[in-house]
Amino acid sequence: MTRRRAAASLTVLALLLPLPLAAAGAAVAAAPPAAGAPAAPSARTVPELPRPTGRFAVGQDTLHLVDRSRTDHWSGSGPRELMVTMRYPAQRGTGGPVRYLTEEEARLLLADRGLEQAVPARTLAGTQAHARSGARPVAGRYPLIVLSPGFTVPRATLTSLAEDLASRGYVVAAVDHAYETSGTAFPGGRVLECLACEKAGGDRGYRAVSDGRAQDVSFLLDRLTGRDPAWIRAGLIDPRRIAMAGHSIGGASAAAAMAADGRVRAGVDMDGTLATPVPAGGLGGRPFMLLGAEGNGPGGQQSWDRDWPLLDGWKRWITFTGSGHFTFTDFPLIGDQLGIPDAETPLGGARSLELTRRYVGAFFDQHLKGRPQPVLDGPSADAPEVLFHRP
Repeated sequence: MTRRRAAASLTVLALLLPLPLAAAGAAVAAAPPAAGAPAAPSARTVPELPRPTGRFAVGQDTLHLVDRSRTDHWSGSGPRELMVTMRYPAQRGTGGPVRYLTEEEARLLLADRGLEQAVPARTLAGTQAHARSGARPVAGRYPLIVLSPGFTVPRATLTSLAEDLASRGYVVAAVDHAYETSGTAFPGGRVLECLACEKAGGDRGYRAVSDGRAQDVSFLLDRLTGRDPAWIRAGLIDPRRIAMAGHSIGGASAAAAMAADGRVRAGVDMDGTLATPVPAGGLGGRPFMLLGAEGNGPGGQQSWDRDWPLLDGWKRWITFTGSGHFTFTDFPLIGDQLGIPDAETPLGGARSLELTRRYVGAFFDQHLKGRPQPVLDGPSADAPEVLFHRP
């Protein structure tokens, strides 16, 4: 759910990276830990994300988009800018390595959480993903999914989900919204830090974030599916099949984007308070899924209680037992691999991503590809952590 910056920082502090790395520096091979001791960092210098589960390899491009029709509402000057990571079905054995974050982005993310002296930025920056830069695409027309991250955290935090969706036959556009992360690298050596963090407190401020992101998404769709597309591989996109998902305020923005733009046919909110209320007239019968942490079932998430009756199409309200706010991102897995599982969210990082990928992927397979997914009909014996709520 959307939280004030300090609360978000404390949550990530608990989930993200271990203080013992301060002494370890770059991770090196170590003797097995004593019984009951935290696991030592791997001989690898960086964590590794899980491999995508689909049949395609994954290609990756980066776009810088400038909306000259809008002045940036956080800086008060200059046009609105976005950084976008495009992922797409690709041919195996093509393309080059990708980076998870720049070192400066990683440094700022760690500094925002008070960990700059404890964790080498290169450890986080070098997290191994599986997409390949500039890989040759597999010809076809694929649905487009827009991903929007949580407030203060970069688009990289949704890498595992993005890569998995692309491997399953989607084009995925993960967006960093200018001045809404701890730091995002832009062309020309610029790193834009979080001006919104000081301006977006309270319900009104978070609604400004959500509404602004909805405008960003409409602009993005114009630039990806219009007459003069900004992406060289825009021909891969089927403009009739577009959807959105996001984490925290990014998930809230999925509902706001659907309310503002009829091109967005379906949406998933991963643990985001609905800062922009669902319109009284609903979302035009389009499907929407609420995917929440433990405790965010009926009665635990006021905005979901408020807006659930207004969701007028196919809908689901699902929570994961043992999960926390960042369960749906890469953070728990990174923490687990570095030997610091979070005691307050016993659902492990690997299982968190497995379930997130399963249910988000099934939602889009059903609603963008027309393939019925029984896993969305109710509880499954192999997923006892997953609870379906029917208020």
